[in-house]
Amino acid sequence: MAKKYEKDAKKYWDIFYKKHQDRFFKDRHYLDKEWGQYFCVEERKVVLEIGCGAGNTVFPLIATYPNVFIHACDFSPRAVNLVKTHKDFNESRVAAFVCDLTADDVSNHISPSSIDVVMMIFVLSAVSPEKMSLVLQNVKKVLKPTGHVLFRDYATGDLAQERFDCKDQKISENFYVRGDGTRAFYFSNEFLTSMFKANGFDVKELNVCCKQVENRSRELIMNRRWVQAVFSVSEFATPEVKLTAGFSGQVETEPSSKENCSEVPVNDFELDFSEGVAIDMFGIPPSQDNEIVEVDVRGWNFKIKVLSREFQHTCKSTGLMLWESARLMASVLAENPTICAGKRVLELGCGCGGICSMVAVGSANLVVATDGDSSALNLLSQNVNSNLDPHFLTKLITERLEWGNSIHIETIREISEEGFDVIIGTDVTYVAEAILPLFSTAKELISSSKDSESALIFCHVLRRVDEPTIVSTAHQFGFRLADSWTAGVSSKSSQSIVSSWFADRDWDIPSTALNIMYFLLDN
Repeated sequence: MAKKYEKDAKKYWDIFYKKHQDRFFKDRHYLDKEWGQYFCVEERKVVLEIGCGAGNTVFPLIATYPNVFIHACDFSPRAVNLVKTHKDFNESRVAAFVCDLTADDVSNHISPSSIDVVMMIFVLSAVSPEKMSLVLQNVKKVLKPTGHVLFRDYATGDLAQERFDCKDQKISENFYVRGDGTRAFYFSNEFLTSMFKANGFDVKELNVCCKQVENRSRELIMNRRWVQAVFSVSEFATPEVKLTAGFSGQVETEPSSKENCSEVPVNDFELDFSEGVAIDMFGIPPSQDNEIVEVDVRGWNFKIKVLSREFQHTCKSTGLMLWESARLMASVLAENPTICAGKRVLELGCGCGGICSMVAVGSANLVVATDGDSSALNLLSQNVNSNLDPHFLTKLITERLEWGNSIHIETIREISEEGFDVIIGTDVTYVAEAILPLFSTAKELISSSKDSESALIFCHVLRRVDEPTIVSTAHQFGFRLADSWTAGVSSKSSQSIVSSWFADRDWDIPSTALNIMYFLLDN
């Protein structure tokens, strides 16, 4: 996977700029406020912007500083063309050219040691970590001995990185691929400092900036984190390094006695995302940003409407896409209809797809598909109505259920007063804080009848929560782990319940990281 995205990096960014043009980022008017001292002089300043994109840095700079000349490069030809066709483009102020600083020699376009300021704003994060040094060596060739590198990019712990960690889009440590094929690296102080120093730079300033972005209409709070830094060529560097942070007045990095540390007022920072794009990325995009995924589940054919892949990596809701665990569990239910035959089935956290519930309804007496997210439920309702025959629709109910919410639990209990014989959850165990309310809700809704065994079945990739933690929490609520299965691992017991589900047929398991845990209620 990593080789593919490395090879096609230019193609993916070209497609990005074809779609978004110059609408994705805000013009960076904060440059004057943050770094004005590096431009505001009487003599002519020569600037190089790496990864110029559509010119959101270029044009605010030339409008503010009449003595600035900018070399603007990007490895996307479409991006460079957007700069050249901008209404404010002027060849006497801007030279725009295509250049891949991981492969091309920038000194073929710019004279060595001629640049006063290099701008690197949300660009190095798009480069493979093993090639970042090539970029810095290129920069050093053209930077004056007294020049500076002004840097802003994603920091570890950013909201988007948290979303990546939940969705198996990791290429390597702190490096991820987005749904649209573009990539993003998240910098720690230690990694960034070490890399620049190894390539002949000293750190003048290094700020870890944090800001909560609120979308009141969608009731979203988004924690954004980025690094802002200034570097200089080592021979002329100031030895003092300032490590600061600006979230709720809390300093993230403990400074040593030789470092000066000052807080960064976060309200003075601006985010680069335009308001419309921020809503699309972190809220729930409009329906035209959905796509149809065709799913073949052992003879069941579904067309499922989900959130478009390019928005999935930063969307608030994890329920607006199809997970591999749901595909596997749906196949298990289709191949083994006796699991649900004649029973009352509850699916927890089914998301917008609901394919497990739609397969289960083929043999069950009643299926209730639930999720706590209203947007996921809206799509779920559409998918159920468009995929199931009318006679199945009478047996499948969709309801909102936030785990631990007593009102929601009571509503579900009214649907099936005797509880549910089978409760299913796919990838519902990845957040540690959700484990207690998850099992609490399952205990409230599972059937306690002594006439039959009631089962709680989880299919998942173990991420942030390990199996012992899940088993321990289950035990607190009266569940015991009766069986478990891991993809690619043979069962030690010939009597394994779950392994029997996979017998007598070849299976194409979508991921070797998938697990199934089969719990029974201790009566």
